[in-house]
Amino acid sequence: QVQLVESGGGLVQPGGSLRLSCAASGFTFSRYWMYWVRQAPGKGLEWVSKINTGGGTTLYADSVKGRFTISRDNAKNTLYLQMNSLKSEDTAVYYCLKGKTVGADDGEFDYRTQGTQVTVSS
Repeated sequence: QVQLVESGGGLVQPGGSLRLSCAASGFTFSRYWMYWVRQAPGKGLEWVSKINTGGGTTLYADSVKGRFTISRDNAKNTLYLQMNSLKSEDTAVYYCLKGKTVGADDGEFDYRTQGTQVTVSS
């Protein structure tokens, strides 16, 4: 049974940092691309970042490039999103997603977390 359990959200002041974690189980974590997306109040889902199976390839939305870092620890079956220099516009519910196809970045997903709220406010 696939499970993705997210943690690390919360309230932070502008300019602050947070780290999100996504603990995976029930599948061979190291074989799948993993993704972070977010949904701000009243808006649609926005892709944030993605990482390949080995962690050597990472990509970011322009809105977070240079401030966020995606990483993974395949030994611990955990995905991370380090968020620095947070802005009010980063306020959203953040989701961790599992790629659907082994080894592929094909834009399809089959599991996601319940989401964690990140609020950036003074």
